[in-house]
Amino acid sequence: MENFKVIVEGSGKHCHLTRETIDVLFGKGFELQNKKDLSQPGQFATPHKITVVGPKGQTTMSILGPCRKADQIELSFTDARALGLSCPIRESGDLAGSAGCKIVGPEGEVELTEGCIVAKRHIHMTPEDAAKAGVSDKQIVKLKMGGERALIFDEVVARVSDQYATFAHIDYDEVNAAAMFEKEPWGEIIL
Repeated sequence: MENFKVIVEGSGKHCHLTRETIDVLFGKGFELQNKKDLSQPGQFATPHKITVVGPKGQTTMSILGPCRKADQIELSFTDARALGLSCPIRESGDLAGSAGCKIVGPEGEVELTEGCIVAKRHIHMTPEDAAKAGVSDKQIVKLKMGGERALIFDEVVARVSDQYATFAHIDYDEVNAAAMFEKEPWGEIIL
């Protein structure tokens, strides 16, 4: 039987912010604008940027919408090292005890005591696709990439919900390791 295939997307450094933090950084009542819809339903890239400041440097990054319940800064290990941050590998939303930083917008700044992570490799899956692949929510799988720098990513968490569209997400350090330069590269789920 052939393994289930999924489109693999590279996820660059970005942040998710609370309503309260957006008010401080951009001014009370500021609304995030949708520049481009993302693969996950209801999620979008905005044209708005913030500056993330760490002990060794700073970087500018995009904000993804809509607002979240907690501020979350997602970095690759390369980004984190350049900033001087020691970020744990975590699933989205698992922020307790993670690294902090300062974030700066055009109208103000916020000191985060936690919220900086390197996102754990993951595959968003619809329940229907998860059933076809033989995968359950929170199951750890492998993701096989082909091409000139073929490799198998281990420790990939499957996240199953009827709120998702089926796409795998890895960061740009991982994209480069697999030389993923095709527009829509496919990976095979290995159980």
